[in-house]
Amino acid sequence: MATPLLSPAPLQVDAIRADFPILNQANERGQRLVYLDSAASSQKPAVVIDAQANYYRHDNANIHRGVYALSERATTEYETARKRVAAFINAPDPDTCIFVRNTTEAINLVAYSWGRQHIQAGDLLVVTLLDHHSNLVPWQVLAETQGAELAYARVTAGGRLDEDHLGRLLDREPKLVAMPHVSNALGTIVDVARWTRRAQAAGATVLIDGAQSAPHLPVDVAAIGCDFFALSGHKLLAPMGSGVLWGKRDRLDAMPPFLTGGGMIRRVTVDGTTWAELPAKFEAGTPAVGEAIGLGVAVDYLTELGMDRVRSHERDLTDYALDRLQRLPGIQLYGPDDLDERAGVISFAVGEVHPHDVASILAEENVAVRAGHHCCQPLMRELDLVATTRASFSVYNDETDVDRLASAIERVIEVFA
Repeated sequence: MATPLLSPAPLQVDAIRADFPILNQANERGQRLVYLDSAASSQKPAVVIDAQANYYRHDNANIHRGVYALSERATTEYETARKRVAAFINAPDPDTCIFVRNTTEAINLVAYSWGRQHIQAGDLLVVTLLDHHSNLVPWQVLAETQGAELAYARVTAGGRLDEDHLGRLLDREPKLVAMPHVSNALGTIVDVARWTRRAQAAGATVLIDGAQSAPHLPVDVAAIGCDFFALSGHKLLAPMGSGVLWGKRDRLDAMPPFLTGGGMIRRVTVDGTTWAELPAKFEAGTPAVGEAIGLGVAVDYLTELGMDRVRSHERDLTDYALDRLQRLPGIQLYGPDDLDERAGVISFAVGEVHPHDVASILAEENVAVRAGHHCCQPLMRELDLVATTRASFSVYNDETDVDRLASAIERVIEVFA
């Protein structure tokens, strides 16, 4: 008889919350801060803050060149962080993990270095209407510069990719397909492994925006099979100004540098320059060493929690939140109904109340959410929306936070009754 599969052990949210100093505060009415804007930027645990501070207190020096103790320690910590990130996303070679400031920079790096080398007039690029502006605008610029065509895979009224439409676009043999792993506006989880296989079979290079997936789902770039994967540290408990572009080695080796100057060269003469090997070729100038170290500690923190447990916790919390909010009068929820297709993001409307007014009243109750188009204006237009209010979860949220959210929305309903 087969042994039944056991659910991951639940996260101990009270203990986790205690790791985040910023959450230990209240407003003038004594209401504890409920932070529900992690899709924009997550909060940072003390171990990350301490690691970054420790670098600046004890090891601050330029890396890779100094033979003195500070520089050697800084170099070791910086490269250890790279190995930690590689393990976190199951990258087979740490040197294919390029430190950048954020997902936006990572995608621009690919659009510039790979795109200008490979995209020609008349080529087709495919993105989706689920995408954040950061995975749209670089390709718009590239298409305009190179004379290529940019096509947008549509979404359904339920917030899923229109698979028939995307399939028809792939039949046209695009040179590039770029898509999100998780929608920052709706929480939609895209089956990127399946679409990567289909896109590559059609001859496309595939880039995955993992800004919203890396903090919340187990990520395995080898299993996904994509050519490039981008993530932001500030969304996965790490410092702002930290991020990673992962790429297959043959792709990265063949690409010219994005930025030039110090650190990314092998040899400079009056006759020309040769480039350093990966990853240095794409890390020009003095890097953000403390931020990278903080990123390495953050992925270790999540690894110790267990990404299967993180996903299970946020799935259950999203289920609870959807059920709780659906009971409120006048609430409109956006995004997939199937919890297996949804991460911990809930976009909603409260009757005809403007989302910014909703967010303002929630802020008075010390509940932090986001209101706006979430850098997804084409998606909003496709869904015939101007904006939504968005609550997004992380490991430090639990059902009491959802209850506070629901109570604050009840006050919105009372105010605008």
